Amino acid sequence: MAHHKTPTTMSRRGALMLMGAAGTAGLLAPNLLGKPAFAATPPETPAGRIIVGLSQEPTNFNPLMVKIEVDDGVHFSMFDALFRVMPDGEIVPNLATEVPSQANGGISEDGLEWRVKLRDDVTWHDGAPFTAEDVKFTLDLIVNPDFRSWRTAGHSLLREVTVVSPTEITWRMERPFSPYLSFLTETFIVPKHILEAEADPNTAAFNQAPVGTGAFKWDARIAGDHISLLANPDYFGEGPYIEQLIFKYIPDVTVLYTQFKSGDVDLLGRMYITPDNYAEAKTLAGKVVKLEPSPSVETIYLNLERPVFKELAVREAVYAAIDKASIIDALYYGLPDPVETFMPRTSAYMHPDLPKHEFSLERANQLLDEAGWVPGSDGIRVKDGVRLSFVNSTTSGNHLREQLQQFVQQTLREAGIEMTIENYPAAVIWGEFWMQSQFDSVVVGITYLIGSDPDVTNRFHSGAITAQGGRGSNNAQYKNARVDELLEEGSKSFDPARRREIYLEVQELVRADLPFLPLFSDNSIRAWKEGIEGVVNNGNTRTETWNAAQWYWAS
Repeated sequence: MAHHKTPTTMSRRGALMLMGAAGTAGLLAPNLLGKPAFAATPPETPAGRIIVGLSQEPTNFNPLMVKIEVDDGVHFSMFDALFRVMPDGEIVPNLATEVPSQANGGISEDGLEWRVKLRDDVTWHDGAPFTAEDVKFTLDLIVNPDFRSWRTAGHSLLREVTVVSPTEITWRMERPFSPYLSFLTETFIVPKHILEAEADPNTAAFNQAPVGTGAFKWDARIAGDHISLLANPDYFGEGPYIEQLIFKYIPDVTVLYTQFKSGDVDLLGRMYITPDNYAEAKTLAGKVVKLEPSPSVETIYLNLERPVFKELAVREAVYAAIDKASIIDALYYGLPDPVETFMPRTSAYMHPDLPKHEFSLERANQLLDEAGWVPGSDGIRVKDGVRLSFVNSTTSGNHLREQLQQFVQQTLREAGIEMTIENYPAAVIWGEFWMQSQFDSVVVGITYLIGSDPDVTNRFHSGAITAQGGRGSNNAQYKNARVDELLEEGSKSFDPARRREIYLEVQELVRADLPFLPLFSDNSIRAWKEGIEGVVNNGNTRTETWNAAQWYWAS
């Protein structure tokens, strides 16, 4: 298993949380999909139900189609992937019998030929046997141009997907792509025998009443209220230990918290507990309340094609003029940890020794003076006829982010920088405005990795700029030839030691270039009723129910 080095500069709270996370993972080693090693004993047959409260409603039940985080809760409970990723980043078999590697011969030395061996004891919820045909069907469907896939990256490199036998499948990669193992931990296999008969898989009945191989099977959905799943008695793995898993939709986060307090909800899913309720939540009788590190990084994300941001001195000055510590303490109740990188704090690839941000208006003013930005009559700096002014946007109605904007606006003004605020509804801001880099700057929280793999080609490679005809999410329009070179080498390498060197250097370069200004990483306030066993945080997935098969009520 990977051993995580706790950064020496991390706060005491952050270090304690990482130690706690590592300790929890250790309890469950080596494979959470096997029998858990908790002190309490799970029941012989599934018993009881657990109600998960969500502030957003799951609506997409075909796990290959466009989806959001809350949909993942249903997918992880009902479906299986070839592999799963553990809290410590280790990839373990799920529908496969082993994780292919160059060492075991599952991946050729050149990284192009892949061979995956499958379990022979898996059935679909309707009783049909699971075989390699289902895997091939799934991989083909994802890249079908007529199918509304959630993600084709990685999958589009596959050539000659071949069913060798019911328990073996091979393919060739167009080029070596080591992150593909991580992509496969989020690729749930769907049933060929049901979906191949559909004229249009986008509108298949399956999408509203799915059939999987997972620990829970579909029961019912009351739109706008809840989804009910039932224990799958024929599940091939250990568990499930509860009879019924319910996802209850409560859009108002205050009402959601109230229902958790009253006992109507057993476990809080996204958005968890908000920071303003943390102090009270810790005192609630009969509840378990824990801080868990989130992989998402809250940033002020810059569009480097805007004239004001082309100059590094300006980006450095804006960063120096942000009072990060006061934002964390005053607005977020001191709960998040300040960060300097896009890499999650729990990742084995996280760089612990990047330069630390210091709030200094003196340094901000000095940088701008030296770069030739001169204060105008209104106090806002000007250079070559360009005012040092930009727009900042975020989701309207997100009160914490709106307060953060006002806080930043005030301190920037003292350095002669004008930041105006224009916010938009989520559907507007995260559409073309975001994807086509139509913004000046945005306050946004981003999870940069897919699973636990450190590859960030999608975010930082110059070929991933959608606004310039590329494919990806490099919406900052960031270009650094050395970063491109490193990312290309990193995605072809299967050597963990070399990959660590590569991604440490990428973090150093990105931190020096500041295409975005890293603010902090949240610590989510997770909570559930005392008596529920088996709940484990996994920052490498987007859902708290990633291992719901292991949950049970202690008797």
